[in-house]
Amino acid sequence: MKSRKKKIFLTGATGHWGQYILREFARRADRFDVLALVLPTPKDTGVIRKFEDMENLNVVYGDVTDYSTVLSCVADADYVLHTGAVVSPYADDHPELAHAVNVGGARNVIRAVKSQPDPDAVRLVTIGTVAQSGDRNPPNHWGRIGDPLRVSHYDEYGQSKVIAERELIDSGLKNFVSLRQTGIFHPGMLEIRDPIMTHSPFAGVLEWVSVEDASRLLANICEEGVPEDFWGNIYNIGGGESWRLTNWELQTSIGAAMGVKDIRKWYDRNWFATGNFHGFWFTDSDVLESLVPFRQDTFGDAMNRAIAAAPAGVRLAGKIPAPLIKHLVMKPLTVKPRGTMAMIANNDTAKINAYFGSRQEWENIGDWSTFWPPRASREPQFLDHGYDEAKDSAAWTVADIKGAADFRGGCLVSTSMTTGDIATPLAWECAAGHSFQGSPRLILTAGHWCPECIQNPADYPNQATANKFLAQLEPKVPLRV
Repeated sequence: MKSRKKKIFLTGATGHWGQYILREFARRADRFDVLALVLPTPKDTGVIRKFEDMENLNVVYGDVTDYSTVLSCVADADYVLHTGAVVSPYADDHPELAHAVNVGGARNVIRAVKSQPDPDAVRLVTIGTVAQSGDRNPPNHWGRIGDPLRVSHYDEYGQSKVIAERELIDSGLKNFVSLRQTGIFHPGMLEIRDPIMTHSPFAGVLEWVSVEDASRLLANICEEGVPEDFWGNIYNIGGGESWRLTNWELQTSIGAAMGVKDIRKWYDRNWFATGNFHGFWFTDSDVLESLVPFRQDTFGDAMNRAIAAAPAGVRLAGKIPAPLIKHLVMKPLTVKPRGTMAMIANNDTAKINAYFGSRQEWENIGDWSTFWPPRASREPQFLDHGYDEAKDSAAWTVADIKGAADFRGGCLVSTSMTTGDIATPLAWECAAGHSFQGSPRLILTAGHWCPECIQNPADYPNQATANKFLAQLEPKVPLRV
């Protein structure tokens, strides 16, 4: 007897990642039917037209911020893959839109799943981001789920994803996962020319993943054989050991692939921020791979594909005189809005302090003659989460929860809980006196804390004086690259 094909509801289908997800499901047309929600804009309709020959694809034109549209799409779905979002840098320039789509859209998807006759029959996957954990330069460049959420200054994308994930984890749904996506390496990366490039510290690190592997992951989640204990959790998506690069290694690797002998000739050293970005290497990314195997790519393979797909001007960039690239392409980017040299030219003290520490620290960066390639430690490091992690969560008592609250400089207001109940929200108070609700899973497992305090990155150092959990990430010495 032929089994029924599973029905997938996909948002974000016209984005870089979404298009690869569609291609992955096109290869599995015997097992899946896909319904994609697509904005009725010329750009999005133009992209989705490329998939007209995909026999197992149907399209609904609409907006994820419209609940009735989302509800109609969720109605028959077995799996909801909510990948649609407004991302950086556009999200940072349009924060109201970012929150409307990223938070409002998540709320609509969650609400629509909960409204089904049997919500537990629907499997919901939403996408978080490594940006939720903010600036993690060496020596604090290793991390895992449960580490403090600490969004960088001016990162509205990261802030919106913190709120959306909070809504999901404490939604009352059973079969959900939040996948915190890392940097997705895709061919279009080689053509990105945006001032946000200057925000990436050379000494920073990131564990990347290829767009093909990330798409394979989403499709594999919908296949048979995924363990039941996969659901109800939060995971970091990462490519593993070979994808752990410093930002300097990424720069030089891309340059070398384009035939550039010395990438330093394209830039001035002090064009690049020394902090306030995001990214770290994951001590726990293998957990996801063990539950839903998806990794097939190496960084080298992905780079070769990207170069092969790139326009001739990108492939042959190394043949163009470096001074032309530097002064006609790169330098103009730095003085555009969001560019670091625009901050310097405008004497924007708040942004200079955020991205460089101070004006004086920027002036002290120096030129390439004193630069030494960053070499981040490959030895994994683990932050203290403020409770006994060896203890099964099924045995957590109110004493465990109180201890975690104390470690965060606050207190557990609730006086009781059912032993082992990690899903029911409890009442808490932070050191600043803010009251909020959150389940043990949200606070202990996922690393969330006060929803008001996290919105004020400039106050993180002050918060850390009372919060031992957060204090672990406060820099002990100024970063130098």
